[in-house]
Amino acid sequence: MRRDVTSKIVLDVTGQADLVFAVAVSSHYAPSTEEFTASIDGRRIDPSVVDDAHGTRLHRLSASPGRLEVRYRATVDEGEVATATETDLLVYTRPSRYAESDRLLPTAVAEFAGITDPVDLLAAVSSWVGTELAYVPGSSLPTDGAVRTLLDRRGVCRDYAHLCVALLRALNVPARLAAVYAPGLHPMDFHAVAEAWVDGAWRVVDATTLAPRQTLVRIATGRDAADTAFLTIVSGFANLVEMEVTATAESLPLDDITRLVQLA
Repeated sequence: MRRDVTSKIVLDVTGQADLVFAVAVSSHYAPSTEEFTASIDGRRIDPSVVDDAHGTRLHRLSASPGRLEVRYRATVDEGEVATATETDLLVYTRPSRYAESDRLLPTAVAEFAGITDPVDLLAAVSSWVGTELAYVPGSSLPTDGAVRTLLDRRGVCRDYAHLCVALLRALNVPARLAAVYAPGLHPMDFHAVAEAWVDGAWRVVDATTLAPRQTLVRIATGRDAADTAFLTIVSGFANLVEMEVTATAESLPLDDITRLVQLA
């Protein structure tokens, strides 16, 4: 399936800044077209490309004060299926900054302890999180984790994904977060989903059900949002002025949360 993705990020850089962008499709794909450009007050600057874990490709920029504009576009078809090492499966069973699985163990056991089939468990967790939370743009803080999300009973895609990841880890199912382009998503933005290791493969869990899982395009993968943010300000100062994301696919298939879906 062919998918076309673009992003545009405009920042007001107020002091010399070291900036890292995670907007490129992961190395699981071989784009037929791809371009990353950056300019500060119209003057082009070149990034360094950093290979991160699980195929994540980062673009790092040293930006002087001014108006920074970053643009990315790519066209991809199907990619290579993601795999896992024994170390990966250990890491993704542990609690992390935004997925506090240790604190959510009592909730996970109370709600899902009787479900022994892993396929049924993924559907149950996705359905439960989607029912318990209300999707409210702007309702959460960048520092909110799964516990705060559950207490507030609302959030956005990263909050849904964090809660799914934490509950699955609490039940000894390796789980992680993936940042993606999501054809069909409305309103369009960068999207976040959970992935769980079931039956020897990473399976996508998206409790928001806002876009077909079959159309998603992987950008970054990690323990939680700390590893997958579209922008990391390593040093310096920069304010987001504008962001625009597009993602289209040849078709938007119907999605059924009881089906196992893999992301490249």
